[in-house]
Amino acid sequence: MKKARVIKIGRNIQVIRKSHGYTQEKLAEAIECSPRYIGDVEQDRSKPSYEVLVKICNLFNIGMDEIFSEYLEIKGKKEINGALFGFDKLNSKNQDTIVHMIEYFNKSNVS
Repeated sequence: MKKARVIKIGRNIQVIRKSHGYTQEKLAEAIECSPRYIGDVEQDRSKPSYEVLVKICNLFNIGMDEIFSEYLEIKGKKEINGALFGFDKLNSKNQDTIVHMIEYFNKSNVS
């Protein structure tokens, strides 16, 4: 029988939190828990409850797959999700620039 791999998501939660400009204190307040708990989760000393995970996902408008990305067998480029964290916080000019660049590269790829 294959030994199950230990799932550690603390680093992913930390990256998501920081990419949205949140401190541990601000995140803790937003999801109604203690900053120490957030620190313990991010250091993988404590596992977050389902309720906490749902609150984090709702707060940052993300799916669970972004938190568990390295453990899921999802096709596609997972690093793109990380790169797009905070896109919605950019001003409209910067968002438009990124969208136009993607459209340009998609058109130039069509052969």
